[in-house]
Order: sequence, then C-alpha cells, then structure tokens
Amino acid sequence: MSTIDARLTHGDADVGGGVRLHYVEAGEGPLVLLLHGFPEFWYSWRHQIGPLADAGFHVVAPDMRGYGLSSKPAGWRSYDTPLLAQDIARLAQSFGVERAHVVGHDWGAAVAYATAMFQPQAVERLAILNVPHNERMLAGLRTLSQLRKSWYMFFFQIPALPEWLLARDDFSFMKRALRSDSKTAFTDEDLERYVQAWAQPGALTGMINYYRAALRRNPGGALDSLQRIDAQTMVIWGMRDRHLGSELAEPSRAWVPNVRMEWIPEATHWVQHDAPARVNELLIDFLGGAGL
Repeated sequence: MSTIDARLTHGDADVGGGVRLHYVEAGEGPLVLLLHGFPEFWYSWRHQIGPLADAGFHVVAPDMRGYGLSSKPAGWRSYDTPLLAQDIARLAQSFGVERAHVVGHDWGAAVAYATAMFQPQAVERLAILNVPHNERMLAGLRTLSQLRKSWYMFFFQIPALPEWLLARDDFSFMKRALRSDSKTAFTDEDLERYVQAWAQPGALTGMINYYRAALRRNPGGALDSLQRIDAQTMVIWGMRDRHLGSELAEPSRAWVPNVRMEWIPEATHWVQHDAPARVNELLIDFLGGAGL
C-alpha cells in the first residue's frame, strides 16, 4: 500500500438518476473537489490529495460517471455536459455543503467549467488544468493544426471499434499513448492501477461516451448554451501539451472575466504529474490554504 492510499477513505455518493459516484477523501476544512480527465480516475490526483489535505482542505476525488468504480449509465446521452455538472453539484451537497472549490484536469476541467456555468451556486473557486474553455476549443477545431491533434475525438464516434482498439493486448495502446506524452509521469505501478480501472465492466464505453456526447449534442449551436463564469478562476497550463495548442489556454474575458493564468513551460498535458510541486503550490495559494 502506498503512502497516499493509507491516508484515504473510500465512499460512494448518490447523485440522483440511479448514478452513484465512488470517491476517495482526505483532510478536513473547506471542500475541494478534484475532477480527473480521460483516461484516468481518482488516482489522477495522487500527487495533490495529500498536500491539499495538509494545507487545511477536505479533499474529495471522485471517479467521474462512467469511470472506475462509479456508475456507468448506458447511452451517450447519459454523458451530456449538464448532467455531468449536476453530478458535481450534488456530490458537494452530499457532504453537507452548497459550495466547493472545483479543480479539474482534461475532461474533468471541461466538467468543472460546465459546473461553474450551469451550477454556479455550487462553485466557490475554479481551477482548470490543460483544457480550453468551450469557446476557445470550438475556435481551435476550426483550424487544421488543432484538428490534427484532436483526430481521436472523431475516431471515438465510431461504434465499438474504439473500445476494441483500446482494450486489445491488455490496453497496450492506452499505455503507450500515456508514456509517449510524458516519459516520467506514469510508473509501471501507476499503469497497473489504470488497467484495473479501465477493465471495469462498461468503463471504456463510459469513458468514450464523453466524446460522443460532446460532438453529437448540437455541435453547431454549442455556443448558444454558454454562460458567463463569475467565479474566481485559475488556469494552469503545461506548455508541452501535444494535444491542445497553448493558444487555446486563456479563456476570453467576456466569458471568464476573473481569470489568472499560470504557465508551466516544462510540463506536458499531464501537468499535475509532471510538475506536482508547482501545481500544488499554485492550488494551495489560489484556494487559500494554510500550508505554504
């Protein structure tokens, strides 16, 4: 058992609609929700949970719906962004609070943005790691350079084939993809834990359904539903991201007026793994922790 595992309590929260979210938690104080992205699970935050708990926060890292030990509702419509945002608001309520600090990476960051838009009463402060705001992402997908980087989003629209490819040879494609992005972020032990999460029944389809829902739900009118985010926001961006151009990092002040940008030049897309000490320092400072 690792040091972080020894500190954690596991639980499940009913967030409605027959969906239960598995989570790990540590610490006491203001609630901080850590939302992982694709293709991770709560373990994405293994370098952040302990330091944030030590800084005086009640840290909760869920497996998002479709992932790990959480519920995996059928059909891509079950992964529509407003539903994912509702999960996060109800997760906070399950701990007896109306508002939480919300931190997200990759798809978790997209859900964090959505929570601040569609469930603003649930968000105290918002921290975003290596995902563009919706407006910037849509603009990026109109360029050839970003389309080339985002090819997999369109491949994931094919039924069944993506699941087969990702699972074959003990998830070798996924393991290689993670290691090709960052040579140091994922140890052999880490990848073994990821495989256990990916192998959960229905997990691969649940994970991919985030992309299916995103592109199938009125993509031409995606900007119509955007709402201004008034929460204090910090964007942390690893500048060696091979999947998302750094020109997409900073949101428009029209949509996110209270934003602070923090750049980490040496980090890849997996910024919280590549530069954990710096990410932890930034998060504790921004969220008002006492651990500095």
